[in-house]
Amino acid sequence: MLRLVTIPISHYCEKARWALERAEIPYREERHVQCVHVLYAKRAGGGLTVPVLVTPDGVLGESEDILHWVDARTPPEFRLFPEDPAQLAEVETISRRLDAELGPKGRRLIYVHMLQDKRLLLDVNNTGVPRWEDRFLRTGFGLVLPIVRRRLAITPGVEVSDEQDVFRELDWVAELLSDGRPYLSGERFGAADLTFGALSAAVVAPPDYGTPLPSLEQMRPATRDYIARAREHRAGQFALLLVERHRRETISAATASGRSSAGR
Repeated sequence: MLRLVTIPISHYCEKARWALERAEIPYREERHVQCVHVLYAKRAGGGLTVPVLVTPDGVLGESEDILHWVDARTPPEFRLFPEDPAQLAEVETISRRLDAELGPKGRRLIYVHMLQDKRLLLDVNNTGVPRWEDRFLRTGFGLVLPIVRRRLAITPGVEVSDEQDVFRELDWVAELLSDGRPYLSGERFGAADLTFGALSAAVVAPPDYGTPLPSLEQMRPATRDYIARAREHRAGQFALLLVERHRRETISAATASGRSSAGR
């Protein structure tokens, strides 16, 4: 069985989970906490980051590479990436911008918010990790925190610019949708939509995710306000709709119903 090394709450790891589960490719997820994950990622043949997917064909350490690997094992009518070169270039351009902008800035912003509620953060963060890692992070939180801050470049006031950048990206996504297209990549659900649906989790905290996320009621007022505003945004509403319609969608179920994701 495939092995997927993750940090449970990572939205880049959610991209990989979503793609694998949609294609109904069996895998075993190996969940680890921050910092410790580096040991297991490198031991699996990856680098310093997760997800890392260990396959019979080799090791994949980038979420986009995992999506392409999954696509090669997916029937053509359900693939995430189009065959047409021009359409493919558009999908990859959208996906890579989301990976480079929304992904890291949304992640850092939600960390800044959640680090102010250590208990809730750890309860969510440590879901499914080995027991010793849960104890390690809880008892050694003060030692790990400076590493996380340095790794994410969390500096005083960075949340102000990050929030501006996050909403700029939401505006950009809303502009793409303004021509009436049902999906970012046109008429059918694809890689750009899956990428946005997964990476926007740090912005809209969807009720359906690869690991349980806190509800609005559990969040501090400032965090709750930020998430609520993002959910009300046109792109935030689109992100929630993508999760609702497609997070648990499988290829066999779509095939049995006699339709694909197109035009939904």
